[in-house]
Amino acid sequence: MLSKKRTISELLHEWRYDEELKERILHWQTLEGRPANYAPFPRNLHPSLVKALQTRGIEQLYTHQREAFDLAQSGTSFTAVTPTASGKSYCYHLPVLQKIMEDKNARAIYLFPTKALAQDQKNDLNELIEQSGEEILSYTYDGDTAPGIRQKVRKAGHIVMTNPDMLHSGILPHHTKWVSLFENLQYIVIDELHTYKGVFGSHVAHVIRRLKRICEFYGSKPVFICTSATIKNPKELAELLTNESHMLIADSGAPVGKKTFLFYNPPIIHKTFGVRRSAVLEVSDLAKRLYTAGIQSIIFAKSRVRVEMIVTYLKELTRNKLLDESVRGYRGGYLPSERRVIEKGLRDGTIQTVVSTNALELGVDIGQLQACIMTGYPGNIASAWQQAGRAGRRQDEALIIYVAQSSALDQYVVNHPLFLLGSTPEEARIYPENMLILMDHLKCAAFELPFSTGDTYGEYDIQELLEYLAEEGVVFKTSDKWHWMSDRFPAHDISLRSASQENVVIIDLTIPAQTKVIGEMDRHSAMTLLHEEAIYLHQGIQFQVEKLDWEEKKAYVREVDVDYYTDANLAVEMKVLEEDRNCSYAGGTICFGDVGLIAQATIFKKIRFGTHDNIGSGPIHLPPDEMHTSASWLSFTAPDKWTEEELTDAMTGVAYAMNAFIPLFIQCDSSDVAVVPQVKATHNERPTFFVYDKYPGGIGLSEKVYELWEELIMKTYEHVTNCACESGCPSCIGAQESLLQTKGKVAKLLQQLMV
Repeated sequence: MLSKKRTISELLHEWRYDEELKERILHWQTLEGRPANYAPFPRNLHPSLVKALQTRGIEQLYTHQREAFDLAQSGTSFTAVTPTASGKSYCYHLPVLQKIMEDKNARAIYLFPTKALAQDQKNDLNELIEQSGEEILSYTYDGDTAPGIRQKVRKAGHIVMTNPDMLHSGILPHHTKWVSLFENLQYIVIDELHTYKGVFGSHVAHVIRRLKRICEFYGSKPVFICTSATIKNPKELAELLTNESHMLIADSGAPVGKKTFLFYNPPIIHKTFGVRRSAVLEVSDLAKRLYTAGIQSIIFAKSRVRVEMIVTYLKELTRNKLLDESVRGYRGGYLPSERRVIEKGLRDGTIQTVVSTNALELGVDIGQLQACIMTGYPGNIASAWQQAGRAGRRQDEALIIYVAQSSALDQYVVNHPLFLLGSTPEEARIYPENMLILMDHLKCAAFELPFSTGDTYGEYDIQELLEYLAEEGVVFKTSDKWHWMSDRFPAHDISLRSASQENVVIIDLTIPAQTKVIGEMDRHSAMTLLHEEAIYLHQGIQFQVEKLDWEEKKAYVREVDVDYYTDANLAVEMKVLEEDRNCSYAGGTICFGDVGLIAQATIFKKIRFGTHDNIGSGPIHLPPDEMHTSASWLSFTAPDKWTEEELTDAMTGVAYAMNAFIPLFIQCDSSDVAVVPQVKATHNERPTFFVYDKYPGGIGLSEKVYELWEELIMKTYEHVTNCACESGCPSCIGAQESLLQTKGKVAKLLQQLMV
């Protein structure tokens, strides 16, 4: 039974006097709203566009939309960075449609990071076109596009909506079929710019360079329009991604509603080991309170299992109601038609509570929600604000609740709310100069068009690299050109999601008659994520690895539904190959350079969701893997009178805590970098912490750490010493089995490194 529907203000007033909640809510923060800033329609805005906007009830533009239109009209590439629900899509829809209405030969490409987002934007754009009364053809072009429609898209599509993977392997290698597109390409739109980071972003930077090279061949010079959630370096990222100068639009004219943030920490249920009540259970209880108050809410969880667990708990509220669909889950793995039904239910209010993975974090239109609960820290500030922005999209008051898990990073965030509320979002870093990635795309570019002997590729001088490819037998040189000569089709062998050429292909055996490839992974990562009995997550669905054929590079998986994940131990032997930079540091010496490592996966553990209990383990039987990459390292002198065992335990604890904090400083996934402690490093026989990029050749993450060691150590020390546990716990240095006073030793070692 729903009780009387309440407003956010009424609910918060009740919660302030709730004894149970008062102990668990560590911080309240209200961010006041602000009104909109408007600008008139441009004088030259096409009458059909004016009509379409007025049909939608829009009589003037937000200031950032007008600025975007004016820049695009002047032929200037730009990047617009404004909050969720600020009308970013008009920053590119209006100038693109204006150009096509002026010149029916004009073309545009829209790039979205996911197919779902492209479909959502297609529906919105087609509605706008229909309201304008103009005949403009827009199509999505991806793996789901029917063969019969593909020719029509190539010949007549004014606006082609696609994703980087399809552009890379399905469009650029076949550019001769897309002549009308490339000859008349006026705009390239890159939406959700902040998602192009790390390996993926480094690959996409090369896809864009190949795209520009083909445009130049056909005589077009398109303008780039990028839109992004808030990140620290949007202009730098856009310019590195596109190899073009950009203007930055950072002042949003959209109104912002009042938002109240609550930082909520589940109670400790085992003080000695620092174990807290499951965040999933706490989130479920809070969501029930919002549901009974009649508040439409979204709950974010990190995995399919957690989504389904929370939905199961919440369904208790509706089990006596026939055909009640007011509580729904939303994640990868649902059919597109089912996702559309859920999105519609959120917009029209028939769905009151939705539990989602980060599938709803990006800009899919789900209308008005009043509250958002985050189950744990999403991994970076930009994602946290994206999720928070899902509530109060129409300027009403909104409630955002951050519920911490037991991990070190979550506990730091919940105890330092200004980290989330007061810090600027992280940088998004890409590293196009990674030699493996560069060589992969140089092959693709050579296949697409011959290189002349004086050519550069983007900003790279590539003549020596072409000589190398000639020695490998994939290109040959005439008097003045380099031509592709291999039988292989290079783009099909190259995944935009990996830096390694030797990828392990993942094959789904769930339906025996329909075995299919569902993904791939670089070999180094596969050792810990695709070993036999590992739980592999794909699009929010859990699979168990039944067999890993290391020689054939194939992992066979089957869908399962279990309440645990797996975590593998990787023994790493590190060797410094070349030291590029070094500096003195009060606590030791900091260096950056190239390293070689030999990694051996040893055992894996099964860890229960929520409680982090270890519920089983097993051996991993794989050969060691060698990799060259980049690393930053800190060497220091061991504390006086410490035994090797004491130093080993302390360094292990420091590495655990430090590894959790690296995402605070560089926008990366925890799987992108690793911290390795060595009591006696081979190159200098001193205790050393290595932070290395977990991708062949490196992608620039550890180079960023080189500049941040002092801050990283200080934050790690503060967190460890402020943790309420007695001798170490999952919230600070991990669960230590040693009888030594490990937490004290960890604190002492960190203190020495800060001196």
